[in-house]
Amino acid sequence: MKTMLIVDDSAYSRTLIKQALTKLNVKIIGEAENGKEGVEKYIKLVPDIVTMDLSMYDGDGLEALKGIMEVNSNAAVVVISSIGGQELIVEEALKLGAKKVFDKPLNNEKFAQYLKETWSV
Repeated sequence: MKTMLIVDDSAYSRTLIKQALTKLNVKIIGEAENGKEGVEKYIKLVPDIVTMDLSMYDGDGLEALKGIMEVNSNAAVVVISSIGGQELIVEEALKLGAKKVFDKPLNNEKFAQYLKETWSV
């Protein structure tokens, strides 16, 4: 079973991500409400996969992504964020090491399919 950390300042968004995972072999081992907390929980929990929002009220997602990649350059970070039309941010996230970028609102079927195909969950 794969483990996951969800980093998003919106409780509603975290709930939607969890709903997308209900039929998959994934265990949510932590949630964080901002980037700083996300990095701290990544270090403490060492999840297999991290979902990361990029625009959070108290902590920048790009900085958190960078922090996680400094801890583990092979970390599996999947961005789920409201970034439509912001190609430079998407490019930066991918350059920093994000494995995939999904736009909000999250398409649960596409997200679940990606996890199945890429991470065998």
